[in-house]
Amino acid sequence: MYSTVSGKSGTWRNWAGNVTARPAREVTPASVEELSAAVRRAAEDGLRVKAVGTGHSFTAAAATDGVLIRPQLLTGIRRIDRDNGTVTVEAGTPLKRLNLALAREGLSLTNMGDIMEQTVSGATSTGTHGTGRDSASIAAQIVGLELVTADGSVLACSEKENPEIFAAARIGIGALGVITAITFSVEPLFLLSAREEPMSFDEVTGSFDELFTENEHFEFYWFPHTGNCNTKRNNRSVGPEKPVGTVRGLYEDEFLSNGVFQAANYVGRAVPATIPSIARISSRALSARTYTDIPYKVFTSPRRVRFTEMEYAVPRAALVETLRELKAMVDRSPLRISFPVEVRTAPADDITLSTASGRDSAYIAVHMFRGTPYQAYFSAAERIFTAHEGRPHWGKVHTRDAEYFAEVYPRFGEFTALRDRLDPERRFGNDYLRRILGD
Repeated sequence: MYSTVSGKSGTWRNWAGNVTARPAREVTPASVEELSAAVRRAAEDGLRVKAVGTGHSFTAAAATDGVLIRPQLLTGIRRIDRDNGTVTVEAGTPLKRLNLALAREGLSLTNMGDIMEQTVSGATSTGTHGTGRDSASIAAQIVGLELVTADGSVLACSEKENPEIFAAARIGIGALGVITAITFSVEPLFLLSAREEPMSFDEVTGSFDELFTENEHFEFYWFPHTGNCNTKRNNRSVGPEKPVGTVRGLYEDEFLSNGVFQAANYVGRAVPATIPSIARISSRALSARTYTDIPYKVFTSPRRVRFTEMEYAVPRAALVETLRELKAMVDRSPLRISFPVEVRTAPADDITLSTASGRDSAYIAVHMFRGTPYQAYFSAAERIFTAHEGRPHWGKVHTRDAEYFAEVYPRFGEFTALRDRLDPERRFGNDYLRRILGD
């Protein structure tokens, strides 16, 4: 049977430390049958249910005072179908383990985010994405999923089976049930050539359309209090493989990007007046480099400095104007921002509550070092983002509610109607879902 832990003995915290919860009990099912039984028992006891991955969401999407499902025993690849180019994986599998396992099999996802600590179900349910001209979020690569619903039933969902549920549950924010397995479309392992180089803010924004059009994957970071950016272009390559050297990788990706950056943030948090000077130094610390490697070694990078984040998707055509407004706001304000602003893109997709649903999108992510007050900065940024019909990332800090989402998501009512049908008693509800979806 499944194991239970009294809520009196533990408090759940997310990765950033800004969300806590005290569940009545925790359950670690070892099979889909055990998970279904846990949901049915929760209903008998009048408790709500939430599944939690690694806690990388900055919102309370997974918080519960009821039954907390921990999926760490539901891991691993169920099957690989090379003929159809798919892999079915248990929902609790960390992305980093999936990427490694696929690489050993000579396979890869087409696109991925820059962090790979999350579970596959947690990452897809909140809309985790990378950057891409033609390839979209991780959830857009889902071709099938298995879902435990409020009555304990197990549903197989795809374009052919339960298609209306499939359209929504790929990014379901935990509102429709507990995902137990996901089938991804995969392809033969390929090589990416990365070109990283500094550029000025004016140069990047002035030529953004060209940079976007000419590269399969383009992203950049702007350092507040400076006119400096770091850019990254990833494109497919025929080889040869030329990975980052061990010494250079340790120096730039660990020592500078994590070690020195964390120390600088501690200084900035203690003495905010030093931040503009630190930003000017940080923005010039990394030199240009090129390398060629398998996808997950190019797309992903270690993130050991903890932070709080807000990210909004705006129409791609509005990116440059939105970013210039953000820079003007920071320049004229007393704010001191030690973290760079991250900018990425995604093509339109057909997932009901995807931030890129029905429109080509650009993402602007703002961060603050963990433990630093972020409300003033995020509130000012959010006013700019919402003026451009921005859609916040479901797993990152925002203040929007169901009334706002009904305006910016044309299919919002389609999702809430499906939720009413699948979970009329709100077995999978919590305060966060009540705010963003209504009740």
